[in-house]
Amino acid sequence: MREGMIHVELTEEVLRFPKRMRDLNEKAVIATIAQIKASQAFFNGFWQYYFDFMAPFWVAMNSFLVMEKVKIGQYTPEDTVRDYLELFQFNLQIAKKGVISSLRSANEYHSREWERSFAAVLNTWVGTEGPDILDYSERKARLFEALVYEYAREIRDIAPEFGFHFDDGGGELVAETDRFLLYQVFPTDHAVKTRKNGKPVLIIPPYVLGANILAFLPGEGKSYTHAFANQGIPTYVRIMKDFETTPALAVMTGEDDALDTRVFCEAIMKRHGRPVTLNGYCQGGFVAVLDILCGELDGMVDALITCVAPMDGTESQSLVEYLEHIPPRFRDLGYALKALPDGREVVDGKVMSWVYKLKSMEKESPIQSFYRDLMIFDRPDNREAKITKTAAALNHWLVYERNDLPPAITQLSFDSYTIPVSKDGTLPVKLFGRELNFRGIPERDMPWLLCYGAQDDLVNPEAALAPQKYIDVEVSEFPRGHGAIATSWSHPASECALHTVFGKGYRGPVRFHLDLEAAQEAQRGVSGRPRRKKR
Repeated sequence: MREGMIHVELTEEVLRFPKRMRDLNEKAVIATIAQIKASQAFFNGFWQYYFDFMAPFWVAMNSFLVMEKVKIGQYTPEDTVRDYLELFQFNLQIAKKGVISSLRSANEYHSREWERSFAAVLNTWVGTEGPDILDYSERKARLFEALVYEYAREIRDIAPEFGFHFDDGGGELVAETDRFLLYQVFPTDHAVKTRKNGKPVLIIPPYVLGANILAFLPGEGKSYTHAFANQGIPTYVRIMKDFETTPALAVMTGEDDALDTRVFCEAIMKRHGRPVTLNGYCQGGFVAVLDILCGELDGMVDALITCVAPMDGTESQSLVEYLEHIPPRFRDLGYALKALPDGREVVDGKVMSWVYKLKSMEKESPIQSFYRDLMIFDRPDNREAKITKTAAALNHWLVYERNDLPPAITQLSFDSYTIPVSKDGTLPVKLFGRELNFRGIPERDMPWLLCYGAQDDLVNPEAALAPQKYIDVEVSEFPRGHGAIATSWSHPASECALHTVFGKGYRGPVRFHLDLEAAQEAQRGVSGRPRRKKR
């Protein structure tokens, strides 16, 4: 009986074998096609990340050759050889960091994938449960195509929702100078009415990072600027004009920045009858402090807010160490200049951003970045990762939102990163020939809220908190990095919402402004609550 059963089973297995082999061959063919698609997408993405990273190199190389044609005659051959050898050694050190991090990421990813592929092969041949070679191959093809093609498309397509779009009724042009436009930003919450007699705020965006990061995703409730406007605060933002059509920008100085800011503050005061709160983000915070300390805004600005602003760049140890490894000969902004079609020279914003990537090469190398994004999409639970609007908008900003800079403005920041603030609080730069000292803020009886990111690796806490050494200033610590205040925490329901008190009693910038407005209006006997339209 038992022998008969065995005979039957063997017979059935023999009969099933051709069908099984046919199914295996079919799966192998389809899996091969999927693997070809996956490989094509993988290498397209790999080279795309590499060439996107290297694009600023060609601008920098051109500027380098132009500068060296001038400098080569100013140094002896011995000095030139020594400087070039030091520069070569410095490049090798950066390359070493990039190679090590890239190999580590590649090894981590492909080791995991080898285990998955081996398991898929076993499942295919043995017939055990779990993804077979066809499932594995098709999943890899979908994964790579999502990262390389769909992600890039989502990043481009988020443009209508990202940043300021004043042409759709979201704001009003109030004033302009030869270099800037002043817009009032309207609430996205249509139930909120802007208080005409409320205390106004003027937001100064960073130069190189652009203004649009401060209107990250207004439709999703993630916008630093609209966090003010949606509280009924008269909210204004300064927008830099386009370099291609604005000759005055290329020759703009720190003095021009201060004078233009004064023009805008005068226009805002005329509309609301009250002094302005000046609010600068990143580099915009640094120039806002300079504009106040030079005295040009006296009587028009009575409060200051800065967010992740580099107040003493020499406290940024990682960047200072990076600069110190560069031979003095090459510590010149001329190596970042590019010529516009009309011959004017500006500092290339992509090259300046590239410098920060080189500084953090172990995290920002193109191969490391490629595998980092790949592992974000390749979830451990085998579910396909969705491309969120936040991720698309953040990458849209990183890819498309890098502005060129006026050389004189860049020199102010460069000096602040190479020359420390003096022991009495005097800054290393001047405006209108006047010395600028942090003590000028309390001398003007001006409240100052200084916000910084606890994990900020672009403007580290020490660089942002430098004024504390010289004056009393209110500080608010936000979790995460450089852009979190403008993205994550600008949402009104976030744990560090800008209009709330959070953490260890930290006030968000909107809360600080509202409290200041309420205190001023209490003295005048006027309510400071936002008024809402009747529905």
